Amino acid sequence: MANKRQLKLGTMLHGAGGHMAAWRHPQAVIDASVNVEFYKSLVKSAEAAKFDLVFVADGLYITEKSHPNFLNRFEPITILSALASVSSKIGLVGTLSTSYSDPYTVARQFASLDLISNGRAGWNAVTSPLEGSAFNYSRDEHPSHELRYRIANEFLQVAKGLWDSWEDDAFIRNRETGQFIDPAKMHRLDHKGEFFSIQGPLNIARSRQGQPLIFQAGSSEAGKDLAAKEADAVFTGHESLEEAKRFYKDVKERAVAYGRSPEDIKIFPGINPIIGETVEEAERKYQEIAGLVSIEDALNYLGRYFDHFDFSQYPLDEPVPDLGALGSEGFKSTSDWIKRIAKEENLTLRQLALRVTTPRKEGFIGTPVQVADHIQQWFEEEAADGFMIGSAVLPVGLNDFIQYVVPILQERGLFRTEYEHDTLRGNLGLPIPANRYTIARELRAAAVARP
Repeated sequence: MANKRQLKLGTMLHGAGGHMAAWRHPQAVIDASVNVEFYKSLVKSAEAAKFDLVFVADGLYITEKSHPNFLNRFEPITILSALASVSSKIGLVGTLSTSYSDPYTVARQFASLDLISNGRAGWNAVTSPLEGSAFNYSRDEHPSHELRYRIANEFLQVAKGLWDSWEDDAFIRNRETGQFIDPAKMHRLDHKGEFFSIQGPLNIARSRQGQPLIFQAGSSEAGKDLAAKEADAVFTGHESLEEAKRFYKDVKERAVAYGRSPEDIKIFPGINPIIGETVEEAERKYQEIAGLVSIEDALNYLGRYFDHFDFSQYPLDEPVPDLGALGSEGFKSTSDWIKRIAKEENLTLRQLALRVTTPRKEGFIGTPVQVADHIQQWFEEEAADGFMIGSAVLPVGLNDFIQYVVPILQERGLFRTEYEHDTLRGNLGLPIPANRYTIARELRAAAVARP
């Protein structure tokens, strides 16, 4: 009998929390974004709860108006390498840009993390939404949305090719004969493409899980297509169950069109549960968090999705001005969503700014049973393979979810009580990718053996 489909869970490590004013909350750790002991405690808690992965996001450009957690934070590969030493099962996923990095360096970094963690690394490959990133990388301008995704497509193919530089049995290490490698099992990529020219080989071997996992977070047409072609998992976000189901079906069908199985790619909507013993308590917690941000900061935060547009020039309690074609090339799917809800719900500027700053997803703010019910519904109706658990305020948001919701999901047989494996691929139920050169060698041998 086939194994029952199991829910997957990850959590965001976002400094003091995902909310832009989280650091002001009385239960927050005020220097959380650069507090390594705090990060270690979060990872230990998530691993004890049998989460599949933790995720560290990143960005390459800040201003004095940026999200406070972004002003002073760890680079993902560095902190994840430290977290590998205090964990043994949980996946370690970090963001790194395909628009402002070199494939050889990125392939080395994630291959190193994969070996350090004994097969638990994942790369959230982003094209970098912030236009100002160009100013920090000696560029005259930020690449267009279309160009960034063309670069990303080739970048991922190069990285995957470099990760196969060494067949799994290439390192002989025979002291007696003095043979360290089998040179026939070392391979140069010799890639020459539109954007990159890279010889190889990579100077690090594959890990126990074969290759680091690729995560992708774009929800635009180009983003969905890249995910369906190259990604092992997708981070996404949706306002409604029906919207999430459409996205899930779309990406899975695109994956099939690329010759993949629907099970080869996992869909992780992000949610920000707020839990109380009663609905009223949960709502009080939400309002407390929403009240931490000033309207001025909320307008600034809204502006980041529209090329830092100055919304303060408009009346707060009148309908949102017509945004027309305005919208960041970097945050295309998000800015499109903001314009849509502003129009459909006839929101005032104040309402829109506060909504974007402190988002709420109905069904995920309530009692533990209500939140578990909605997670189960989304999972069973194929809107998600798992969820990324965001917390407006850390550690309290994550602790509440672990303490009150996870046991319900386990009692219902939806979520594990013990890890099945000790690699990220194993726990997500994804196969180890065979080395392309080993496959070619085996095919040649089979052809020769045929009469």
